[in-house]
Amino acid sequence: MVDTYFSEEHRLFRESLRDFLQKEVVPHVDDWEKTGVIDRSIWNKFGEMGYLGLKYPEAYGGLELDFFYTVILLEELQRINSGGFAAAIWAHIYLAMSHLNTEGDERIKNEYLAPSIMGDKIGCLCITEPFGGSDVAGMRTTAVKMDDHYVVNGSKTFITNGFYSDYLVVSAKTQPELGNKGISIFLIERDTPGVTATKLDKLGWRASDTAEIAFDNVKIPFENLMGEKNKGFSYLMQHLDLERLVMGINAHARAEFALEYTLEYMKERTAFGKSLDTFQALRHTMVELTSEMEMCKNYNYMVANQLNQGIYSVKEATVSKLMSTKMADKVIDGCLQMLGGYGYMEEYPLARMLRDSRLGRIGGGTSEILKEILAKIMVDKKSFAPVPQN
Repeated sequence: MVDTYFSEEHRLFRESLRDFLQKEVVPHVDDWEKTGVIDRSIWNKFGEMGYLGLKYPEAYGGLELDFFYTVILLEELQRINSGGFAAAIWAHIYLAMSHLNTEGDERIKNEYLAPSIMGDKIGCLCITEPFGGSDVAGMRTTAVKMDDHYVVNGSKTFITNGFYSDYLVVSAKTQPELGNKGISIFLIERDTPGVTATKLDKLGWRASDTAEIAFDNVKIPFENLMGEKNKGFSYLMQHLDLERLVMGINAHARAEFALEYTLEYMKERTAFGKSLDTFQALRHTMVELTSEMEMCKNYNYMVANQLNQGIYSVKEATVSKLMSTKMADKVIDGCLQMLGGYGYMEEYPLARMLRDSRLGRIGGGTSEILKEILAKIMVDKKSFAPVPQN
């Protein structure tokens, strides 16, 4: 199945990327996990290697490669065992930059997308609000049109890259009385007067900065409206299949890494004169966990292939995130158990991995919300169509 999707060029790219991460990222991960601050220079190194622009147009410095290069990037980022660092990278590339590329005009693409691809500018996507959670349509942030600008008021929370990013892609209601049909998307510079951010203290993903952001009479020019006014909800929904698949791929990749590490540990660790991998109960548990990971992995590759072909895969991507994140938590918990007391120690990788994995069933839409979306598709037979692109 894997050979169906990955060529020799993909394999060489994976090897090069893995070497890069081992050299440039892994030596610094523990410090970033402790400080919650990622060295700014690493973004430029990623940009120089082309890793931030794999799927973006060559006109803005991207490489326009097929989606399986993105799959490889996501998988290898999970192997460095810092969900926070991985999240900072993919939230920039596949959340903030996706909107720049799809809804941004030529000015925005040249002034923001191109520098983002090079790592000179870092972005974040601001959707979730303190009182709304996964209820996007219930957002309270507003953007009121004045003579020559919009005035934004409100707040966002749980925003990855929300503290250190250079710009924010923000959803706000331009006509609150229209509900989800009155939402628009804006680009706001970090240093715009009235924008403040408070860094949040998290259970996991500790290398990344996650923030609550407040907008107090923030004035932004008309030209920073992205796409059409009041089409924001459709734009957000358009990108959710990508975000959900990204999180599904992340899940199977971290589960696979946990299994690889644990199996090596079990070969070396002995009990009652035998290595752990010779005990039937433990062997069979690892077989079950590995089988569940493989099922999710191959399903995710199938969905990735659909996206690669331009197929709008709302149902499949939603299933990917729902089932893969559930599987990853189960697998990593099971792997930690195999290490016994050592699994609970910070010096071993499973403790951090367990914390980081738990966010999978919450971020990007909780599992409960995803089940209701799938119920509308599977039970109510509702269909979702892609938003026409300009």
